[in-house]
Amino acid sequence: MIPSPCYSSNPCCSYNQIEEIHFLKILMPNTRYFQTCFTTSAHTLAQLPKDSLAEVAFAGRSNSGKSSAINTITRNKKLARTSKTPGRTQLINHFVVAPGNYLVDLPGYGYAKVPKAQIKHWQTTLGGYLRNREPLRCLIIVMDIRRPLSDHDWRLIDWSLEGSASLHFLLTKSDKLSKGAAQSTLLDTKRKLEEEGVAGTLQLFSALKKTGVDDAHELLDMYLDTEAKALPDDNEPAC
Repeated sequence: MIPSPCYSSNPCCSYNQIEEIHFLKILMPNTRYFQTCFTTSAHTLAQLPKDSLAEVAFAGRSNSGKSSAINTITRNKKLARTSKTPGRTQLINHFVVAPGNYLVDLPGYGYAKVPKAQIKHWQTTLGGYLRNREPLRCLIIVMDIRRPLSDHDWRLIDWSLEGSASLHFLLTKSDKLSKGAAQSTLLDTKRKLEEEGVAGTLQLFSALKKTGVDDAHELLDMYLDTEAKALPDDNEPAC
């Protein structure tokens, strides 16, 4: 259960401080996320879905474990493209959870070996999406727990603060550290964000150990309507 001080009934609200998500009870997974399927890729903002009502986007440095996190949350190893070569996500990929409700995989940033012109395009597109995408309800910033809050992460935070979406920080690969070290890193990250006046929530996550999945589902439930039904002229999402 996510502690009530972290959120309000308004998914776009601002928070006074960073709050950690705690394991307060055993949650039943929301199986609707296991039916998530790919719907479209966009190279430009003009190509984004027009029917979107609510989106939760995932962004992270190349090799942060972003794709693995998405695949673990949706229990689909083939949904988001994973690769040992950083920077393989080069488009804005939309995955439909329910009609009008999407998970969004944003291009990886950092040390991806791509031409400078492509990097510039990514920066323009990513910045524009975070500042201006009206259906965007929450941005999940995925960070390797061994390397949190890089310069690229701070740039992403700055862009997102110009928009209205809430922030959530997913510290991935927590299995790489001892329980004590992981908790210490989470608290240190929380402190640094608070010092900069950045509001949001954070949690530990491990795709390998499947830890943090229920908390991620509860977070998504705050922003997406997984019970949404198709309009009369539409079809239910089908993979």
